[in-house]
Amino acid sequence: MIEVRNLVKKYGSHLAVDHLSFVVEKGKIYGFLGPNGAGKSTTMNIMTGYLGATEGEVIVNGRNMLKEPEEAKKFIGYLPEIPPLYTDMTVKEYLVFAAELKKVKRTEIDSQVHQVMELVKLTDVQNRLIRNLSKGYRQRVGLAQAVLGFPEIIILDEPTVGLDPMQIIEIRQLIRELAKDHTIILSSHILAEVREVCDYIMIISRGKLVASDTPDHLERLMRGEETLELEVKGSRRQAEDILSQIPYVEEVKYEEQKDGMTNVYIQTAGHREIREQVFYGFAENHCPIYRMQISKATLEDVFLELTQDSGGDMQDVHAKEVSSAGEISENKEETDHDGDL
Repeated sequence: MIEVRNLVKKYGSHLAVDHLSFVVEKGKIYGFLGPNGAGKSTTMNIMTGYLGATEGEVIVNGRNMLKEPEEAKKFIGYLPEIPPLYTDMTVKEYLVFAAELKKVKRTEIDSQVHQVMELVKLTDVQNRLIRNLSKGYRQRVGLAQAVLGFPEIIILDEPTVGLDPMQIIEIRQLIRELAKDHTIILSSHILAEVREVCDYIMIISRGKLVASDTPDHLERLMRGEETLELEVKGSRRQAEDILSQIPYVEEVKYEEQKDGMTNVYIQTAGHREIREQVFYGFAENHCPIYRMQISKATLEDVFLELTQDSGGDMQDVHAKEVSSAGEISENKEETDHDGDL
């Protein structure tokens, strides 16, 4: 559907997008995840033809966005972070106007506008001025104009920013509904939102793609082995003696508490299942286990590990790049400051 090749965007000496490459396939919901200033909006503006790239190219269904912008844009509906609304128009007037701009056939404009208003639940407010609508409804109007013409790809930049919890839930439901017939790309720095709605995640930091995979796969790969957490009644020495007799225990951390309890964190070689051996080992030594659970990495852990910023000066950082095949390679790269402009 979309192929981004070696994309670079500079503003003077400022590098906003740094040799970014990825492919978007049909029928999925993709999430651009990254901190504020990571380059998400800049990348989306280039993908939709609103900005030109300093280097690189964007191919949309075989059409080059730079060389064939009109043809390429036919496949894309775009909702910027701030929807481009004319607030002195009614909802219906604006959508008719947007349909005309998109060169929807005159004979199809009324039916498309009606269909889109039904889809995003705007029919009840179609005759109200946009300036009198709540932010949630304005976001719906912006989403409606993106859907008009029924493009194959819909790109949404921070679609739930500034909305209340109920409005956020409603917009997420709309995105899932749209995903039945469209490929969706949305940007966000809200972890829960991306985890909730996206099939595939691309994490961007300082203009670079630092991870690309499914949410579950990212969480599983970035921390390696799962951690078995115990809370036992006994000393660290007792726990060490017991665990020394259990195979596949690779790394253990201990936290002794004042009440005679000890927290134990165990990582095993090769994801081995050792809970049964641990249970019987502590029971036989009369060392009760009060709590036992498996701890897995969350998307928040992955996000923080990949995007943590350790200072304002340019410096070498390690970026773990996760391919779609799930391989991790650690590359030491010199990075520049970047951001969404």
